[in-house]
Amino acid sequence: MAKPSTLSFPAAILVIFFFIILSHFSSLASAHPLDPLSPSELQRVRTIVKESSRHSHGQNPIFHYVGLQEPDKTAVLSWLSGHTTQTPPRQAFVIARLNQETHEITVDLSTNSIVSDQIYHGYGYPLLTSDEEAAATNLPLSYPPFLDSISKRGLKVEEVVCGALTVGWYGEKKSKRVVRVMSYYLDGTVNLFMRPIEGITVTVDLDSMEIISYRDRLKIPVPEAEATEYRATEQKPPFGPILRNIRVLQPDCPSFSWDGNKIRWANWEFHLGFDVRAGPIISLASIYDADKDEYRRVLYRGYVSELFVPYMDITEEWYFRTFFDAGENGFGLSAVPLERSKDCPENAVFMDGYFAAPDGEPRKIPNVFCIFERSAGDILWRHTERFLPGQIREVRTEVSLVVRMVSTLANYDYIVDWELKQSGTIKATVGLTGLVQVKGSTYTHTDQIQEEAYGTLLAPNTIAPYHDHFLIYHLDLDVDGGANSFIKSTLQTMRLRGTRSPRKSYWTLQSETAETESDAKIRLGSTPAELVVVNPNKKTKMGNPVGYRLIPGSSATSILSDDDYAQIRGAFSKYHVWVTPWNKSEKWAGGLYADQSRGVDNLAAWTLRNRGIKNEDIVVWYTMGFHHVPYQEDFPIMPTITGSFELRPANFFDRNPVLKAISLDDASC
Repeated sequence: MAKPSTLSFPAAILVIFFFIILSHFSSLASAHPLDPLSPSELQRVRTIVKESSRHSHGQNPIFHYVGLQEPDKTAVLSWLSGHTTQTPPRQAFVIARLNQETHEITVDLSTNSIVSDQIYHGYGYPLLTSDEEAAATNLPLSYPPFLDSISKRGLKVEEVVCGALTVGWYGEKKSKRVVRVMSYYLDGTVNLFMRPIEGITVTVDLDSMEIISYRDRLKIPVPEAEATEYRATEQKPPFGPILRNIRVLQPDCPSFSWDGNKIRWANWEFHLGFDVRAGPIISLASIYDADKDEYRRVLYRGYVSELFVPYMDITEEWYFRTFFDAGENGFGLSAVPLERSKDCPENAVFMDGYFAAPDGEPRKIPNVFCIFERSAGDILWRHTERFLPGQIREVRTEVSLVVRMVSTLANYDYIVDWELKQSGTIKATVGLTGLVQVKGSTYTHTDQIQEEAYGTLLAPNTIAPYHDHFLIYHLDLDVDGGANSFIKSTLQTMRLRGTRSPRKSYWTLQSETAETESDAKIRLGSTPAELVVVNPNKKTKMGNPVGYRLIPGSSATSILSDDDYAQIRGAFSKYHVWVTPWNKSEKWAGGLYADQSRGVDNLAAWTLRNRGIKNEDIVVWYTMGFHHVPYQEDFPIMPTITGSFELRPANFFDRNPVLKAISLDDASC
């Protein structure tokens, strides 16, 4: 037997280096252009940016946002169609703070170089980082005036927990990058949000990381810990009724398949990505048309663009609580790992998410998404024909595919579902649960309240202020192609006169195609309406333009005055529907820099140009709103309330696309 040859040490190093380079370029070649940045890519971004910063500034940057620099849409579609074999350039977009300045940096991962590094001079600040929030909330715990306030209240400092809140903007000409730190009390419970220490306001400058303002305005009782526990192990009899265990099992295998971030299920294929600001991003959602034997695109890109939560209490410790949770804290960054059989059914498949920590190091959120098939006993379609002998009956069971993420933003937990149905429907659902924010109060009964309380008395010394939740979705619909139009059809009552019919009235559709952005702004009310995105260049066999309907859910919109500073910043909440021409830079409805933004770079500002949207590549923005009047049933933890909307085919198919749907019993792996 021949003796194996060996390499010298330098030669071995060269071989290893060669394979590393080969592996790097092969991974670039195989990456989908819309894949989120991988851990190795995040690490390379960190190295490139830090190296550049050391050369030019001599300091390490703080990473506030690192995400995929979305490739040009035309390049992605050309690559998908096979017109080019070259993958669009793989780039990262970075927002970093250095020397108290905000840098916008584009990194090219194919050349390991910085394409651009620009300092942002506009209004507003980037996402808060976990490190600076932690540092800010620790400052009061060693601050003598704060310790004195805690002592005067007879509280134990070791039981105090602090939390940092963004401050908004109220007409100031100049602003500092600050947060307000509020405090809560444990001592017998883990439900700290039900035990606020009212009256103390600590203002922290995040750049200098020091307390710049302190105020202890008044002494309000801290609500008692009694009855605030929500953990099962801490509950005391009597207990409620016990239900039998219900399990959702797929003993053979799931009906969907996945290749990296690309998922196929039933007649759908789509791409799923993770972003620290948006959370789940559904891209390239296309549905198979059996009659045409092809996949037809519906949604190029869909995600939650912003979440606006203004509170209605105008007192000193509350007026500034007008949060932009996606742009200030990160909807994806606040996501929590999901648990099988609790957050998701047993048949779920899980996917991890990766992000850059403040120092740029890659971090993982395990099980950030769960994907599962839902069969809840619903009916896809059915009919019993009673006019024929033997009563013919046909039934198909509704099965859908769900992508879920849960984001915990301080006290609230948001359950975000994207659900795809065999019928061609895409349903977006949000569930709100967790803990309502409450304020301490002297009141123990509603009879004692003589002035405006700004909320509901839920328990002794505990008021939950009124507030809103507005989630706005970015929906880049490409209905059977990129050139689309938006049609609003209202249902109009028509009166009959004369003798041509015994009827006195009927209703009909009056349709209008929106020419410009101002035509498409809609505040839904009492008049029924059909909202349809159509491809005017494609027709069905019957001559109807192919389209997709937007079926709204909750009808809540903001009722704040237009000149309220919070409303100026969150102006998207005034209308349910907006339509804009596609623009790569217009992603965040509250502006790229939401913290202390001034409303000069948001959806309402963009649409002032009143651009043309007829037969163009358009984006639909839909606002899902909740006016939350708290009730005692929300204490000490809130049962989930949900809202949803749907995108449903409207003459997209020539006939029922699930006519030949196979029931579960007939399916096999």
